[in-house]
Amino acid sequence: MSKLELYLQKKIKDRQLAGNLRQLKIAAAPIDLFSNDYLGLVTTGVLPALISKKYGTSLATGSTGSRLLSGNSVIAEMLEQNIATFHDVEAALLFNSGYDANVGLLSAIADRHTTYIYDELCHASIIDGIRLSQAQVHYKYRHNDIADLQEKINLAKEGPVIVVTESVFSMDGDMAPLQNIAGICMQYNASLVIDEAHATGVFGNQGKGLVHAQSIATQTFARIHTYGKAMGCHGAAVVGSTVLKQYLINFARSFIYTTALPEHTLCAIECAYGYLGSSVYSNEVLHDLVAYFRKQVAGSNIKGWNNSSSPIQALVIGNNERTRHIAGILQQDGLQVNAILSPTVPAGSERLRICLHTFNTYEQIDLLLKILATHL
Repeated sequence: MSKLELYLQKKIKDRQLAGNLRQLKIAAAPIDLFSNDYLGLVTTGVLPALISKKYGTSLATGSTGSRLLSGNSVIAEMLEQNIATFHDVEAALLFNSGYDANVGLLSAIADRHTTYIYDELCHASIIDGIRLSQAQVHYKYRHNDIADLQEKINLAKEGPVIVVTESVFSMDGDMAPLQNIAGICMQYNASLVIDEAHATGVFGNQGKGLVHAQSIATQTFARIHTYGKAMGCHGAAVVGSTVLKQYLINFARSFIYTTALPEHTLCAIECAYGYLGSSVYSNEVLHDLVAYFRKQVAGSNIKGWNNSSSPIQALVIGNNERTRHIAGILQQDGLQVNAILSPTVPAGSERLRICLHTFNTYEQIDLLLKILATHL
């Protein structure tokens, strides 16, 4: 075995000893309380039916190259125009995933004079994008702490200041105080970038996102809308100005040097947007379910719940083995709930991450809380 393989083996063993080795698994429990399919577009078959009705089975299966070579198409450009119109911006640029969008955007728009300031609970793709940029100064501020954000902005030297946050946080399910953050950014002439991954389709009129719901779209420099969550597709788009789109086409490496999304994915995104814009779409059932969940939690004796009014509900247990054990009990009783362990979340904040969907029922919530009350 080579020195490199010995090193890799040691790192794997260290993870095993710490009880936080990641492994691929096939979900077996029948009741879905763990996926990001918030609107049930995939689980209930709505999106596949829309695609089949509109396009049949004649879609191309590959894109043959990057957008700048052979992978561009009329479908892609029309879709980007539709996305921009839907989100009330000048332009949109498609990326292959939310991760690619964040890394491509944040690594490209900063130079060595730029200061990045980001929420400490931001997604790994945001942190990686900042680290890959030329920005030599970056600060993280305490989660949703406006005073600390202001202190960090005051530390910035000459040059652009870019503030980055998620609108709905993926592990805690809570929401950023976007209006306050936007106000601070305007006060200090800082540019605001907001990742709307877990808000797209869930919040705002027609599911346009939390930025739209809080009426701060004109105060944001860029937003990232991800399609692998409530919209049940794949890919993402960065939305903003025409200048930003032109810049990213020229400087975002995760856009330039990758094969374009295939035609069937573009058509799936188009159909998902068509659903959001139709009279059939509603997020009321989902939010009613969230409200019922919070009411039942408030009346229980189970401690450790994060305060969230989104479909993401987190029960912090604070120990890898105990969290994994409780998740296993739920799965044996037919509830697919996953344990989120460190280092995905900070040590001591290991939790059960419960996702609610339009297809879940009040009875399933009651069953979940009954099992948790028994074992906690």
